[in-house]
Amino acid sequence: MMKADELSREALLEEISRLRRAVSELSLLNDLAREIGASGNSKKIMQRVINRSLRAVNAEQGNIALTGQEGVDPYKTLVRDMDSSAHQPYHLDQALLGWMHLHKKILSLADPRHDTRFAGVHWDDSVRSLLCVPLLSKSKLIGILTVINKRDDEAFNADDERLLAIIAAQSAQVIENARLYEEEQKLLKVQEELRLARDIQLSLLPTDIPAIPNYSIAGRSVPAQEVGGDYFNVLRVDDDTIALCVGDASGHGLPAALLMASLQAVIKSQIYLKCSAKECLQRANAILYNNTPSGCFATFFFGLLNFRTHEFVYANAGHSYPILLRGGVATPLSQSGLVLSFMPDSSYEESILPLAPSDILMLFSDGLPEAENPDGEQYGENRMIEVLREHKEKSSAILMDEMFASIKEFSQNAAHEDDMTMIVVKRL
Repeated sequence: MMKADELSREALLEEISRLRRAVSELSLLNDLAREIGASGNSKKIMQRVINRSLRAVNAEQGNIALTGQEGVDPYKTLVRDMDSSAHQPYHLDQALLGWMHLHKKILSLADPRHDTRFAGVHWDDSVRSLLCVPLLSKSKLIGILTVINKRDDEAFNADDERLLAIIAAQSAQVIENARLYEEEQKLLKVQEELRLARDIQLSLLPTDIPAIPNYSIAGRSVPAQEVGGDYFNVLRVDDDTIALCVGDASGHGLPAALLMASLQAVIKSQIYLKCSAKECLQRANAILYNNTPSGCFATFFFGLLNFRTHEFVYANAGHSYPILLRGGVATPLSQSGLVLSFMPDSSYEESILPLAPSDILMLFSDGLPEAENPDGEQYGENRMIEVLREHKEKSSAILMDEMFASIKEFSQNAAHEDDMTMIVVKRL
């Protein structure tokens, strides 16, 4: 009878212990849910998850490794925690991370050094036991929660595995939502910065092209991205002369736009000094070479049109050859030199072109002839010349509209990989 009473008492004590543990676990999970639900910061959420995990399984240290982008490091340990008496933080081996990525299930190592699955792994002397749990969001592995070394020197048991799995399941989607929100905010910030950069770049382009007696002039630049590396301008130099310029910086997007912004400032300063066409390019080349990183360069065409004498004096730094249409015959202005910022002491030659009545001069960047249709075929200069011939009796502005409309029709609204810029000059 006494023996039965003792067994009954032992069973009762065991049940009381189990209930206390269950209450403690529920309290821990409830506290964790409240803490992580109140924060929108992914790192703070992960820190709280680790803190609660260490207390739940009585471990020395822990970390969360989140999956990275493909082609980069597959995992990145963003958050870790440890008690003050622990050894140096342990970084999970790639073999361990790879196993978790492949199996997506709980991994418990009571004796890591003698586990045949990880025979090639070099374990730190401080690591005695280890427990990894996958963080799954909609069946996708987004990270790994790991705790290292129970403080009582025992191995992690089934209760530890179960509780850590519940914590991981409770936390994974919250962490993922916080991460996605943060990425969205970063994207919105980048988009706003690009919008501001585009506004600044557009402010560098001419809003009003000077009205010149006996000439019709129009210009336009269409960036392939939010910001681009093309530039054009039409500027008065004096009572008889205007400057015409078109440039194309290497690369695309913001880096190209910054390079072109620097170049346009240099060119304007040379125009105000009333430099000749070749002097303008030589000085711009020297300044750009000494003030930009290696590998940054720009093509640039610069010309001075005297609308009293109708002489066009120009120099070219590796830019697309402008096209002169005279009496239906198209001629490229093939005079050219090295691109800007390629060599420190590049020199440039000038050429003089007398403009006759009805002459049409088109300056452009390579984005126009290199525009492609869905089959990969380029628009080409021959089509550009045909548009010039077909609409040669129209104003420069309409002629330019027809050119862009023709390219748009040819490309069938396919996205352009390069900026498109042109200036049309017509002597009336």
